[in-house]
Amino acid sequence: MAAAFLLTGHSSGSSGPRVLTSEEANRLAIMRFRNYEARGRAVTITVPGTAGGLAVIGSVDYRGKRGYGVVHGTGRDTSSDGLIEWTATSVSVHPMANAPAQAPASPPRSGWYSRPLRSSGSALDTSLTIALGLGSDRPDNAQLLPQNGAVWWGRDRVHGRPVDVMTGPSSRDRAGTADRVRYWVGSDGTMYRVRVSVDSEPQPVLIDFDTQKYLPVKPVPGVTPAR
Repeated sequence: MAAAFLLTGHSSGSSGPRVLTSEEANRLAIMRFRNYEARGRAVTITVPGTAGGLAVIGSVDYRGKRGYGVVHGTGRDTSSDGLIEWTATSVSVHPMANAPAQAPASPPRSGWYSRPLRSSGSALDTSLTIALGLGSDRPDNAQLLPQNGAVWWGRDRVHGRPVDVMTGPSSRDRAGTADRVRYWVGSDGTMYRVRVSVDSEPQPVLIDFDTQKYLPVKPVPGVTPAR
């Protein structure tokens, strides 16, 4: 991932940092696998922007590696509003002057425009890439997490759920994310929030899970993903 990840402040109730316990390391190790195990999760992705942000409300299919939802501008005009579907290589958008609060279960059959997903220079595309990468078909190695920089920062609550706030781990496939991405993780290893800072924006990307009902992600009709 081309974006640089930076530490983004303390959670409420934080009393860390400290080394993970073995139980915490086990939960951190399975959190991305939990998303894959669930097949998909409902998400709200808050994308920062100096001229106003964007909110993507939808679902990510962690087995099909595809996301789908509706985009609304926050603190800006509605020129970016509409439906969106994305993969690791492609973004398809369906502009709408009056975008619904949530995306329809089945994407419209026409009115889509596709382009390659940008690896840098776009806070939106970086946010989509981050969200798509939060699933894995196997757990991490819990014994290696503390060695690679994973840390416990404190306890918090997300939408009424008690969670632990942790950072890391660092690894080649995550662009050295230790101490730069924060995960809000439940007692069973379920991921409920992720917060990441990106190079181009002063505010972090925020990804909240289970903010609405999960809808299975269906491919946009007639659209071939950009390569």
